[in-house]
Amino acid sequence: MVAIRLRHPKGVTTLNLDPDHQTVEDLRAILFSTTEIPPYLQEIKYGYPPKAIPPEVSTLAAIPIGRGDQIIVTALAEPPVQSFSPAAPSVKRQNEAVSAPKADERPRDTQQDNETPAESSHSVRVPGDGGFLQLRVVPDDNSCLFSAVSLVFEGGMEHAQKLRRVVADAIRSDPHTYSDVVLGSSRDTYMKKILEPNTWGGAIGRSYQAVEKTILILRFTELAALSKHYKTEISSYDVQSARCDRFGQDEYDSRCLLVYSGIHYDAVSLSPLPVSPASFHATVFPTSDQNILSAAEQLVTRLQSEHYYTDTAAFDLRCSVCKVGLKGESGAREHARQTGHVEFGEY
Repeated sequence: MVAIRLRHPKGVTTLNLDPDHQTVEDLRAILFSTTEIPPYLQEIKYGYPPKAIPPEVSTLAAIPIGRGDQIIVTALAEPPVQSFSPAAPSVKRQNEAVSAPKADERPRDTQQDNETPAESSHSVRVPGDGGFLQLRVVPDDNSCLFSAVSLVFEGGMEHAQKLRRVVADAIRSDPHTYSDVVLGSSRDTYMKKILEPNTWGGAIGRSYQAVEKTILILRFTELAALSKHYKTEISSYDVQSARCDRFGQDEYDSRCLLVYSGIHYDAVSLSPLPVSPASFHATVFPTSDQNILSAAEQLVTRLQSEHYYTDTAAFDLRCSVCKVGLKGESGAREHARQTGHVEFGEY
């Protein structure tokens, strides 16, 4: 017997299967008892990217699934041409069978109830039967980077503060890599700042106030530290330039995707269907999957065409201390270097 993770419209369940002796028909019967989706309406997918069980396959032994793998089952709108016997047991009406999970069963995710439709500007089809790569917008609350990474690795955004501690601990344990020079401030000051919920994450260096946020400018130390913590490459796409910054590149076998719009980070996930519950989405992918990268580039291109970014080089700032007008991030950084003033506002 092997434990298989089952994702279905009502939530997540663990199944104990015997692939050596059970058939696909046995699996459908088990899924019916668990989900109330009748066998002739079940669409079963397995593996990565999720793919349907071929109609000619009759035994579970012919499907490459093992302990800890995942199966996804959803309900078809109508039976396939080659359906099961009409003598299959009757169940609740179709719209009841695919009803959304109860509120307490859903992950804490801002997009859990209104997933983005496929082929919109925020969703692109992955080549082949790879599903749909979708933008997962997180709150604009100064913790967007940590919320996005938490959504990717923890399944929800409630662990953002925990990830701030991860970054602080990484800096504390590696004074050579994270020196005062690299951080642009004393290590103690930086660690104290990064633990504050109102400190914006995403890069390091001098801080300034812009668009009502405290933004830390320079290198992407937080992302490098989080990549090392999760042992996963973090590919961060800059919408304005379409550049991809890869943290942990060539060091790990898996990667996740983030989208950066100049002052905000969002997550990216793979939905098996055009619209599906957030719990069905995958957020970590093999680094060997070039189709995912192609889809990510297409998604960023669409966002760029919509001007889904803030041009930090061109927006107008004013020093809150001496009231001098400045142009963009570079102007704020130079003014801070010359005067020590680090409070700025956009106007």
